[in-house]
Amino acid sequence: MPSLLENKRLDFSEACRLWDLDLLELGSLADLVRWRLNPEPRVTFVIDRNINYTNVCVSGCRFCAFYRQPGAADGYLLDWHSLADKLMELKEHGGSGVLLQGGLNPRLELDYYRELLHFIRGFGLSVHGFSPPEIHFLADQTGMSLSDLIQRLMDAGLSSIPGGGAEILVDRVRQQISPNKCSTDQWLEVMRVAHQQGLKTSATMMFGHVETREERIEHLFRIRDLQDDTGGFTAFIPWTYQPGGTDLKGETKGAVEYLKTLAISRLVLDNVPHVQVSWVTQGPKVAQVALKFGADDFGSTMLEENVVAATGVGFRLQRREIETLIRQSGYEPRVRDHRYKLEG
Repeated sequence: MPSLLENKRLDFSEACRLWDLDLLELGSLADLVRWRLNPEPRVTFVIDRNINYTNVCVSGCRFCAFYRQPGAADGYLLDWHSLADKLMELKEHGGSGVLLQGGLNPRLELDYYRELLHFIRGFGLSVHGFSPPEIHFLADQTGMSLSDLIQRLMDAGLSSIPGGGAEILVDRVRQQISPNKCSTDQWLEVMRVAHQQGLKTSATMMFGHVETREERIEHLFRIRDLQDDTGGFTAFIPWTYQPGGTDLKGETKGAVEYLKTLAISRLVLDNVPHVQVSWVTQGPKVAQVALKFGADDFGSTMLEENVVAATGVGFRLQRREIETLIRQSGYEPRVRDHRYKLEG
């Protein structure tokens, strides 16, 4: 691949041809880019928990086994006492922040979200919260502009935004798997406005369902183009669709397809600093291999994770296990926060 050998940016057609490369050759190329962007022999991770404040959602995504429709008997809104217990446990484990996400719950108003942020920040924890679909939905519900809404959330304590709800940033795909969720352009606009207001965000890709490989590349280029404009993305996290208990059904992609997609993500996203492994969907051993395929971050301890677990996938790792896995792979483990600031 001439562009890679000459350290030049890949164009779309070149990126699509990466799928034809041998797996190990692809991993080797991605590893070179990893070391160019992150020359220190370390792998980072964050101590946090993924708190889902509600599972009530009107989006009806066909790939989700976690959500419940409004009025469902097992729908919930997390009460303050239970939330406090979760936050205290996280503090006891040395956590620095919360990954906070929920459904598109039409009964929740802006005051609830602001109170939720104030409550969590009161425990001395940062909030990496509210994916673009949640923010877009709330803007529609309140009639506020994205700029005004995000500023109100920042004033209440929001410190960064997770990249959830991206799935595949191609509307052909989104109309099939999540027709009631925000469009590609709307997802990107939330991120653009957040970046313009000084918020850092991550970006994700859930792949291996109805999309083509070329559409995965299109997704990567939409992220790369926005990053060229704003520089606000800290990390990219690709992970495989898990079909258990979902309406979409199908089969999950294996390790080879995951590693190829991860490596291509690192090669295309030459302007996004970090790429994160998905041990939650792939397990610890594949995650170790992924550190040679362009990744430099091991994600989080995920003291709690509910959405992927609802599909029947149940990998769990504690801080000591993550540190051991990183050291076994030849790197120094370093704890970070959600904005990728190193601890200590």
